[in-house]
Parts: sequence; structure tokens; C-alpha cells
Amino acid sequence: MKQKFYAYLIGETKGIVDNWQECQSLVSGRQGAKYKSFESRGEAERWLDAGADYSIKHIAAEKGVYFDAGTGGGNGTEINITDENGNSLLKDIFPSSSLNPKGHYPLPGKTNNFGELCACKFALEISLKKGNKTIFGDSKLILDYWSKGFIKKDLPQETIDLANEVKNLRYIYEKDGGKLVHISGGSNPADLGFHKG
Repeated sequence: MKQKFYAYLIGETKGIVDNWQECQSLVSGRQGAKYKSFESRGEAERWLDAGADYSIKHIAAEKGVYFDAGTGGGNGTEINITDENGNSLLKDIFPSSSLNPKGHYPLPGKTNNFGELCACKFALEISLKKGNKTIFGDSKLILDYWSKGFIKKDLPQETIDLANEVKNLRYIYEKDGGKLVHISGGSNPADLGFHKG
């Protein structure tokens, strides 16, 4: 089981513990107590520093460009690209009329993996344009294989062509000192959250 960290705020007292039982004993029955679980101690600290605000969905660990794709919104695959604070960067490359009401870019009829690859391409383009040196995503398939040109030849030609385009962009990006980093969906401010219960 993956390690979790539990941040709590009770009046002026705040802290972080590494198990739910301890957090529960601290906050149970305490009026106004706030608490939330995180995947890293750093995220928990940043949430507390930001005022233990429940409206903050993600506390990104590092400055950078974050990407994700999802298929659970009910309208097919869509992609999201944000900065570390969850602010959309899609408006930098698409007119607002191309984005859906949530500010995501729709890819109807495409698979989630195609969406992740497409989002990686746009994250690379944005990062090259803005001089950003770190891109984060939660798809190991895209980061470890497809964006490096390792792709099965029996996939649709459109996917193979996009993978080659992304591979070339990644080469330019990394040659200039950029890096692509895997993070969990729970730590990704661009996470569409469709896989969550």
C-alpha cells in the first residue's frame, strides 16, 4: 500500500501525520477541524501553507507544465494542460471557441492513449515556446514509450504519425535541457479526475 500523509488544521494548530488513525484521533469531534490526505509530505505542507483550503484540488510539487487526458466526461476523450497551480495553458494555443465549457480540448472519437499523446505534444510545444524546462504527466505509456518512438506498428497510422512528431519535439526539448517527469494522477494539477471514484 502506498504511503499517505495527512495534513490537519485545528484552530491555530497544524501538522502532518503518516497514518489515518492518528489523524482521525486528532480531528474527531473537533469543531472546524480541516484535514486532507496527500501522496507526499511536501504536498501536505503546501496545502497547510495555502490555508488548508478545500477548494485546492492539487498542490503541485514543482513549477512546470502538466498534461492529462481523460474519457469519463461523457463526451469522449478530452485533454487538459495546466501550470503547477492548475491554470489552463490551452488558451495559449487554441481559441476559446475550440475548448469545451470546462476549458479542456475535446478529441471526440479518439482513445485515451491518443489523447495523452496529443496532450504531451501540446505540452512540449507550449514548453518550447515559453522556455519551461519540466513537463509532468501521469501516463507511463506516453512518457516511457510512445514519446520516445517505441510504438506498436499495428496501431492506427494517425497514432504512429503523432508519436513520431512527439518524439521529434521531445528530442528538441531535451536537447535544450528539458525533461519529462512521471507523477501520479493525484499529484497532477491537470488531472481530469475521471478515473477517481
